[in-house]
Amino acid sequence: MKLARIGEVGREIPVVVAEDHYLDLSALTDDIDGTFLSRSLGRVAAAVRAGELPRIERDGQRIGAPIARPSAVICVGMNYAAHAAESGAEPPEDLVVFLKTPNTVAGPDDDVTIPPGSVKTDWEVELGVVIGRRASYLASPQDALGYVAGYTLVNDLSEREWQIERSGGQWSKGKSFPGFSPVGPWLVTADEIDPRTLRLRSWVNAAPRQDSSTSDMIFDVAQIVWRLSQFLVLEPGDLIMTGTPEGVALSGRFPYLSPGDVVEVEIDGLGRQRQVTR
Repeated sequence: MKLARIGEVGREIPVVVAEDHYLDLSALTDDIDGTFLSRSLGRVAAAVRAGELPRIERDGQRIGAPIARPSAVICVGMNYAAHAAESGAEPPEDLVVFLKTPNTVAGPDDDVTIPPGSVKTDWEVELGVVIGRRASYLASPQDALGYVAGYTLVNDLSEREWQIERSGGQWSKGKSFPGFSPVGPWLVTADEIDPRTLRLRSWVNAAPRQDSSTSDMIFDVAQIVWRLSQFLVLEPGDLIMTGTPEGVALSGRFPYLSPGDVVEVEIDGLGRQRQVTR
């Protein structure tokens, strides 16, 4: 299933995405959050099969992030070898982990405001993993995928000066500006996605930037969820960003973003985003 949230900021309603319309989930849940993801996916699937959900036409409504504000946004850095190389770093031997604040989450097509004084705002297409069951001290990577509710598309926007040159030894300064985590357009349930071989791409002003596959990850999704569970408790609805491939402005091959630029990111099966910077 593809799940989404449509409507004005702060007033989104939960829906199932059908071929040319939406199905209203409001009778089953107030929102797509951790409680819903941990308890209700089977009930929704049954309601869809039974034709019990009201139809909503697609008439240009804003698409919000497909999950309501998560309790945590957990990010993995340097998880593609080529990206580590273009950043001047060796591939990590263990997870590089940092946090973004939950209020960075925005809709997939919402405008992005470049922070005041920024000259190094960068794009990063990433596979997002949404947790469906509480995970702590998982026994092995083989157990980990059973704790995933689904997958989504994320643009992990970053201000590289704050992230690196003014970091103080950590990255979150450059990661937590308003709207710096566009998510969606959909959350696709885990039964429909193989996270090992997904193609990721990005463009700036229609010019290609990134083009890679999750098969190039240093730590795959199962490893990420298992390893994270050894250090922190993952709660239903939490969002994990799993790293970005090569092709970002940090490489020195492309200019950083300026007001008026159009950024697009895409992952096969998970949709496409488009943000205009201002």
